[in-house]
Amino acid sequence: VQLLASGGGLVQAGGSLRLSCALPGITITTYTVAWFRQAAGKEREFVASIRWSGGSARYADSVMHRFTISREYAKTTVHLQMNSLKPEDTAVYYCAAGRPITSTTMLRSAYYYWGQGTQVTVSS
Repeated sequence: VQLLASGGGLVQAGGSLRLSCALPGITITTYTVAWFRQAAGKEREFVASIRWSGGSARYADSVMHRFTISREYAKTTVHLQMNSLKPEDTAVYYCAAGRPITSTTMLRSAYYYWGQGTQVTVSS
């Protein structure tokens, strides 16, 4: 299963972008969908996640109150609305799907389906 990430681009600091992750071929109701990001020379890190059933969300401290993750039932798609972007948000963003338990939600190893990544560049 290949997730389909889109919506990246170049934006000035303080601007906004919305990323989307389409999830074809997955019985999504039992999954959690997450966004991770990887900046050049750094490890891939957790950004946000949402449980499809119930909609509970979690965020990394670095994006809290700036980013919002949501799900769109009709298109089986998860969005990441990113506001007040900072240069340090520059990275390749990946969406992923899995069935983590609460304690593993932020771990890459808890997710087994991944998208191809979309580049987000924030200029100062």
